[in-house]
Amino acid sequence: MPESPDRSLSSLVRRMRLDLSPLRASRDFRLLLGSGLITMLGTILTTVAVPFQMKELTGSPVAVGLVSLAEFVPMVVCGLWGGAIADALDRRKIVILSEVGLCLTSVLLLVNALMPSPQAWVLYVVGALAAGFGSVRGPSEQAIINRVVPLDQMTAAFAIQGLVRNTAMIAGPAAGGLIVANFGPAMAYGVDVATFLVSLALLVRVRRVTRLDEATPASLRSMVEGVRYALRRPDLMGTYLVDIAAMAFAFSNALFPFLADDLNAPNALGLLYAAGGVGSVVASLTSGWTNHVHRHGLAVIVSATGWGVAVAIAALMPDIWLTFLFLAVAGGADMVSGLFRGTIWNQTIPDEYRGRLAGIELLSYSAGPMLGDTRAGFMAQLGGTRFSLGVGGLLCVGVVGLMSVVLPRFRTYDARTDEYALAERARRATEPATA
Repeated sequence: MPESPDRSLSSLVRRMRLDLSPLRASRDFRLLLGSGLITMLGTILTTVAVPFQMKELTGSPVAVGLVSLAEFVPMVVCGLWGGAIADALDRRKIVILSEVGLCLTSVLLLVNALMPSPQAWVLYVVGALAAGFGSVRGPSEQAIINRVVPLDQMTAAFAIQGLVRNTAMIAGPAAGGLIVANFGPAMAYGVDVATFLVSLALLVRVRRVTRLDEATPASLRSMVEGVRYALRRPDLMGTYLVDIAAMAFAFSNALFPFLADDLNAPNALGLLYAAGGVGSVVASLTSGWTNHVHRHGLAVIVSATGWGVAVAIAALMPDIWLTFLFLAVAGGADMVSGLFRGTIWNQTIPDEYRGRLAGIELLSYSAGPMLGDTRAGFMAQLGGTRFSLGVGGLLCVGVVGLMSVVLPRFRTYDARTDEYALAERARRATEPATA
């Protein structure tokens, strides 16, 4: 007897809805997720306040742009070093001490803002310090999550993290703008300090997770070993290269102020910036189907292609709402790509390499948007805003297609048969379950 339409719809909804099993299965994941949300909300307030204060102090767009440049080198160096020490030291301590360091940077910003004559150079120095602490924290935090969440729930865990992160990215800038505009940068920095204190109260309750393998002493040699391990794994290199290419060719946030003017909607600039986050939130909320996908490499390729196609179509749209719609679709496709990339990382990388590879992952998804904005600016100078946006999307599709051809091991990756996935599953099966 055929299934009734109501029952079919109910089954589809159950299959699509966000899988919350990691939250039920792991107390430590709940604590880390709560800490990450609170930290991100506070950090976004500071991210809004620093450019505003720099503009107020200098009146120079170049000075504002140099804040990001000051953060780039510490992010790269500390991301790699943070991965090395994550495989050498107590990861829980690294996360807590990094959080303390981040809190102190916000205290320094607060003190500077309260001075009779705040100094612009402090924003550069403290921004670099914060980027360093954040990059050290990331690999250890992700390595802990990898251990406290069951392997078969990794995709769901990444979806939940993505939902939290993107919700914060939508709400945070709006709250930051209101606070800075009405109360000034000092208030934003003060709220950020308070959020770090709450976050630390959660982090100290996370239990120490024992290692599956012996710790690897942190050194330049261990960092090189991590890079060599990644190079030996075409499936891993595919996740990095496809994401960098997708972002470098189709990420175009730097064009949004010009695109808003072109659409005769300068007051709707915030919609363009929020579109990707909205799409990511929707993708996270409907991500239950991803638990039934096993060809993760192919899924990344399809998602990254969808990201490029949606960006290219957005360049052709005649009004702000259609542009918003396709940029949101692009954000959703990027979120799905991230889910499957994260699943490959956390289901196949041995614990002894997890920190170092998390450092490489951090660089792979941080460098792409920076390259993308640079590319977008140069192409817009040559052919205009829509040319840059549309051609960038098409280039993304072409390059991702080329990589799918030259990286067959990545394209054919299957979690049910991959040797690294099977080995990690076997190792984790011998470990006592954590709740």
